[in-house]
Formats: sequence, structure tokens, C-alpha cells
Amino acid sequence: MSRKNRIRIEIFIFSIFISSILSITASLFLKDYDLPKPVIFSLVFSLLSFLIIYLFLSLFVKYFYNMRIKEISDQLFSQENSTNSTVTTNMDDLIDQIKKFDDKRKIELIEMREQETFRREFIGNLAHELKTPLFTSQSYILTLLNGALDDKSINKKYLKIAEKSIERLNLIVKDLDFITKLETGDNNLKKSNFDIVDLINNSIEMLEISANKKNIKLIIDHEYNPPINVYADKEKIEQVIINLIENSIKYGKENGTTEIVLQDLVENKIIVRVTDNGIGVKENHLDRLFERFYRVDQSGSRSSGGSGLGLAIVKHIVDAHDEKIYVESDFGIGSEFSFTIDKSN
Repeated sequence: MSRKNRIRIEIFIFSIFISSILSITASLFLKDYDLPKPVIFSLVFSLLSFLIIYLFLSLFVKYFYNMRIKEISDQLFSQENSTNSTVTTNMDDLIDQIKKFDDKRKIELIEMREQETFRREFIGNLAHELKTPLFTSQSYILTLLNGALDDKSINKKYLKIAEKSIERLNLIVKDLDFITKLETGDNNLKKSNFDIVDLINNSIEMLEISANKKNIKLIIDHEYNPPINVYADKEKIEQVIINLIENSIKYGKENGTTEIVLQDLVENKIIVRVTDNGIGVKENHLDRLFERFYRVDQSGSRSSGGSGLGLAIVKHIVDAHDEKIYVESDFGIGSEFSFTIDKSN
């Protein structure tokens, strides 16, 4: 039964009750008068009093009811700042609007909580990333100031360690600034036609020394003839490829392999795949790999260096090109990062 029908029944019962009391009171008051047909008079009086009371209460409740509905509706739309929405006095419509309003607020609350969680984690991770190089450089500089500067056997060594820590700080700030420019659109893309195979080979040559430290082979799956020309920002796509290869080296196993493969996706696009047989990533971490400073091993330090922003930069560059990036990984077996790119016309 609807709320409106329940109210009508309550008014009906209350009207019968009041009219009965009035009828009994009138009968007692007029019993000393010699009225013709007192029973009929009593019934007519009861019926009239019932109708008057019922109509009065119905109008009063309806007025009060509509005023409250309008007040609630006004409050809803004033919070929504909706200029196109109309204020309703229909209870069913209002209930529907309240449900929609409540659902929307629940979604907003969930999003706010997620944003707050992300903000706290980001600040915590940023503090962690900055703390290590700051503490390291400060410690060695203080040691030098406290007398070690005069010791020629260690002063240069300590200064070089402090310099590396400051370089790490500079790298973090530089990468953060780069991401900010990508997000705000200040770093405009400079697209051109270029051979992506040649770009990949150059990137492999740049990173061979780093890969050799872990005896990791960097290979492109086969020779591509003719060249594969793409249309994109060459410098930024090079950054994407370098970051993905560096990531495969960083988390690769000793004597492992990183392979780059290019495949036709659709008529005007190719997909670039960077595959390794490294340590892999557990499934519950995959959705967050591209977050700034996100670490799969939350307890560990970033002993392998870097700013912690490599994959975040990759994601922002690919997004800036309106392309897609994908990641697949089997823990203990390896990972594959891939992204799409436009072919040259």
C-alpha cells in the first residue's frame, strides 16, 4: 500500500472518530429538546460532521504535504544547482528524484574516498622517494663538514655519493615536471613521420651497457624490410620505448631476454610489444602499475634507482597520442607491455 493511501485511510478513520464524538455530544446536549425524528437527525448530523471534518483534514494534510515536498525538492535542486530541473510536488516523482540524488551522492562519495586514498598514497610515496636521496646526501655532507673533508682517502668518494643522490632528486623533479606538462597540455606534441624500427634499434644500443650488467639480451624479433614508418612525436615515443626497456631490465632476471615485436593491428595502426621473462607482476597490482611512484613491493626500497615515474610517463605520453597501452603479466614468468601507434599515411 502506498503512503498516500495509508494517509487517506488514517484521515477517514480519524474523521469517523471525531464525527462520532460530536454526534454523541450533540445527542446528549439536545436530548432535553423535543426534536422530531431524533435518530434521523443524529445520523444526518454525523454524516455532515464527518464530511466536513474529512474534507478539512484532507485539504490541510494535502497542503502541508505539498509544502513539505516542495521544501525538500527545493533543497535538492538548490544543492544540485540545476537550472533546467523543475520543482515537483508529486510524491512518487520526488521519491524517484531522491533515489537518483542519493545514488549520485554515493558515487561521488566513493570517488572522493578513492581520490583521498590516492592523494595520501601519492604524498606518502613522494615523501619516501625524496627522503632517501635527501637523507643520503645530507649524511655524507655532514660527515665531510665534521672533519672527513680533510681525509683525502674518502672525501671525493663521499662527494660523489652526495652528487648521485642530488642527481636522483633532480631526476624526480624533472620527471614530475614532465608529467605535469603532459597533463596540462603545456608540452605539445611535435608529430612527424619516422622509422620506428630504427628508433627501437637506437634505444637498444643506448641500453645495452645497462642490460649487460645482468647479462640480459635486448633483441628485436627480426629484421623489418621495408622500414615501418609511423606518425607521432618521435622524441616522446623514444622515451616510451626506453622506459619500457629500462623497466624490463630493472625487473628482469639474470641471463634473461627482452624482446621487442611490431605487429599490424588494423590498417592504419601497429602495436609495439616489449616482452621479458623477468619476475612478473601479481594480478592485483596490474591496474596500478602506471600510477606515480607505485611500488609492487611496498616494503622494499627503490634500490635499482630511477625516479619511480617511468611507467607513469609512458602512460601519459601514450594517452597524449590518443593511443592505448596494455600490460599482461604472469608472476614468476614475465611481463609484456604493448602500445598502439599510427602508421604514416
